[in-house]
Amino acid sequence: MRVSTVKYEAFEAGAPHAGSRLATSLTLAAMSLGYGVVQLDVTIVNTALDAMGRTLGGGVAGLQWVVSAYTIAFAAFILTAGALGDRIGAKRVFMAGFAIFTTASLACALAPNAAALIAGRLVQGLAAAILVPNSLALLNHAYPDDRERGRAVAIWAAGASLALTAGPFVGGALITLVGWRAIFLVNLPVGLGGLWLSWHYASETTRARSREIDLPGQLAAIGALGALAGAIIEGGALGWDHPAVIAAFVAAAVLAALFVWRESRAAQPMLPLSLFGHRLFALTSLVGLLVNIAIYGLIFVLSLYFQRINGLSAWWTGLAFVPMMGVVLPVNLLAPRLAERIGPCRTIVVGACVSALGCLGLLWIEAGTSYWAIFAQMIAISSGLGLLVPPLTSTLLGSVEKARSGIAAGVLNATRQTGSVLGVALFGSLVASEGSFMTGLHLSLVVSAAVLLLAAAVIGLGAPARG
Repeated sequence: MRVSTVKYEAFEAGAPHAGSRLATSLTLAAMSLGYGVVQLDVTIVNTALDAMGRTLGGGVAGLQWVVSAYTIAFAAFILTAGALGDRIGAKRVFMAGFAIFTTASLACALAPNAAALIAGRLVQGLAAAILVPNSLALLNHAYPDDRERGRAVAIWAAGASLALTAGPFVGGALITLVGWRAIFLVNLPVGLGGLWLSWHYASETTRARSREIDLPGQLAAIGALGALAGAIIEGGALGWDHPAVIAAFVAAAVLAALFVWRESRAAQPMLPLSLFGHRLFALTSLVGLLVNIAIYGLIFVLSLYFQRINGLSAWWTGLAFVPMMGVVLPVNLLAPRLAERIGPCRTIVVGACVSALGCLGLLWIEAGTSYWAIFAQMIAISSGLGLLVPPLTSTLLGSVEKARSGIAAGVLNATRQTGSVLGVALFGSLVASEGSFMTGLHLSLVVSAAVLLLAAAVIGLGAPARG
């Protein structure tokens, strides 16, 4: 997430009450709606996978694209979106993002086929990337006092956590009562409300015209991530030796090399490679990538397990995920206290190991296994995630100078979203290409545990002693 560091204007046409306490509170409400709707669409779609598959077809690979299209655009565009807000004004860009997200949600709801739905999800992800960094930049502007800003950001983050938790429950209820298209229609009133609040109460930031947009780097990043995800997804459907799959892997490697080459030479790169010269920054970025590969890929296949193997409805599938998502927030609040006692890097290690043990505890899962027999393991997986994210974020931000904290947070967000893309692609391919779904699920659990333990080893063994 990117925080603008330029000076700001106090007022702008369309924000007549920008200096009042009410205006700042309603600005916070608008920003929370923007971040909340982004997080809502991360989890709400998982409960609709089976219903969308039955209506639109496309198999597991099609469902992987429905999830991954959103995350690919989110991960690839988020760094540029922050720079765009700096250049032309965070309010303008934020409102454009909300309008695009709302329109894309309507397009998803009306999608006549899988291709149209995937295209709509791609545009949704691009809009999500616009909303997140610019909402934080506008909060930074609305709350100049450090203490008040800290409280506002906490509310902003808590609202997103609530949306993430509510996603499966809300999705299950809407699908049961109305149908899967309703999970996208619910975004319309949220979007319209957020736009109205932003227009009337948020004040614009000063435009930094000297801030350049790294378009070649942006195109290379989108191409590399899309090609890699496509190769993994289609590898499960077409076979790993299929010419198209091999070509996609080659394209991903070439585009990734071009991206690194471009970023090493750009005057204002979207991803300053010098950041990775900070040891802790490089380690925590890698851990963020690995953790999201393990956790979010597993959530995807568990959603399919509940619905396609155990025959749960969308409603009951949504309820099954509520405790798992709900435990993240209270554990987030406990994590800083543990980090103060044993250190942030050790806390990350503990969190990753707890999640890995939860994955290993699920290895005996079979078709028809009782939900209560796997409840504790699911809670362990999400508790470990909740435990490691706060110290991971604070350690990464503390590893670079304060002036670069905005771009550092943006890199963490981008790497974690990239991990989500790769996790869904990899684990979805495993359950699609193995002899049976359960064989693929068991292999996914082994891979997830191994990746989490690797994350623990990376930070536990690689971090300097004072880290």
